[in-house]
Amino acid sequence: MDRSKTLVITGGNKGMGKEIARYFHKKGYNVFIGARTDNGVAEELGEGTFFVMTDVTKEEDLERLAATAAEKTGKIDVFINCAGFSRWSAVQDVSEEFWDKMINTNLKGTFFGCKVASEYLGEGGSIINLSSIAGKRGSANNSVYCASKFGVSGITQALAKELGIRGIRVNAVCPVYITTEGLIEALKEPCSPACGTETVIYLESFASKDTALKRLPTAEEVAKMCLFLASDEASAITGQCINVDCGVFPQ
Repeated sequence: MDRSKTLVITGGNKGMGKEIARYFHKKGYNVFIGARTDNGVAEELGEGTFFVMTDVTKEEDLERLAATAAEKTGKIDVFINCAGFSRWSAVQDVSEEFWDKMINTNLKGTFFGCKVASEYLGEGGSIINLSSIAGKRGSANNSVYCASKFGVSGITQALAKELGIRGIRVNAVCPVYITTEGLIEALKEPCSPACGTETVIYLESFASKDTALKRLPTAEEVAKMCLFLASDEASAITGQCINVDCGVFPQ
């Protein structure tokens, strides 16, 4: 396969990020996965996929990730900030450590990912940030996560204005629950919306009661939205935070 385009994705070795990396690779992209640990996903996907050890809370790591991709393939076409951390906590139980981990990963990591991407992307380049419908509405025991994702939406809108003059588009994708190992673990916590209910039962109930389509979106559907936003078909779309939520939060 002629791989003429290059994707850089943080958090691309597990969960939703892994599916996005897989889908772009399937569609002919070179894929550079930035994550803290190499769990073999790059090797699994095969030719055209590379792993670069990356802590998104460190700008120098993000710079090395982008530089490696640009050196190996000559350019970067798409930069996706997908690395994230999700946990629920009642406000009185939020520690500085919890705050710092959430904000540094979700907000700082996304901002500096965008900063580095802006140094390497040319006209027609695309930055896609993984936000959440939690970046559009608040929910109980979720104040820090919501703060981080509201911030991601703000970064997306501001940088779309700032980078648009250079022909670089900046958008965000806002999923509802995507069934990943990380979500399943988080929902087991006592203060999560599942409230001790078995996670599978809780998610089935949520899909039935809260979505228009009576189901949850899949990671592949999120990946398809990302691919669309990265494509020429979306050349007039920038500064948007697009829900992929099966109608949980119609706008």
